[in-house]
Amino acid sequence: MRIVSAVAVLAVANLLNNWLARGPALYVVVCVTATAALLLIARWDGLTLADLGLDGAAVRRGLRWVPVLVGVVLLVLVLLLVAPAGREAFRDARAADLSVGRLLWVTLVRVPFGTVLLEETAFRGVLWAMIRRRHGTAWATGVSSLLFGLWHLMPARGVNRSNAAVGSVFGDGAAGVAPTVAVAIVATAVAGVVLCELRRRSDSLLPPMALHWAVNSLGYAFAWAAARWWLSG
Repeated sequence: MRIVSAVAVLAVANLLNNWLARGPALYVVVCVTATAALLLIARWDGLTLADLGLDGAAVRRGLRWVPVLVGVVLLVLVLLLVAPAGREAFRDARAADLSVGRLLWVTLVRVPFGTVLLEETAFRGVLWAMIRRRHGTAWATGVSSLLFGLWHLMPARGVNRSNAAVGSVFGDGAAGVAPTVAVAIVATAVAGVVLCELRRRSDSLLPPMALHWAVNSLGYAFAWAAARWWLSG
């Protein structure tokens, strides 16, 4: 019942964020509210901060991972930008059209306090801990990662139109939507496995949060900068 309740909260949040909550501030409000609801469900289930990877010791352990993970993401993004073949990944209308103020909002508010806060608390925190206590680590990683992939079903519908590299593979028309969504679900499920393993190895929720933030926010920043200084031609 408690796991079903957590999934129901996520389903409502996903619906609100992708269909109803069009304002940028409302997205963050929905994510923060859903996060609070999930933490209440975790408490109802008897989970402690240590179970969620959020107690003091877990935070201290996690802080040691943060600079390494952010540095790795920065290195990968720089290498992609330097390689001509990798540059196409940065042709993304979602980032290219942002103003400076909007970019700062997305990278410093929307992503960390919206996307990362909710998704990591949900999939590597609450759900992972609830399922792990009942069925073990393998089940926790598999189920939470599958749900993480399905979570991206609706957001992935327009990626083939907004990202040039994805559009070049699947086409930027209606026929390209289904394969784009399918690949996005599989890819994010695999990413979920990586993030769960990071959570397990570090015994902290902070490292997957840091990696998730770095990939999303630095990816936006690099795509924004590339559109102005490296891809203008």
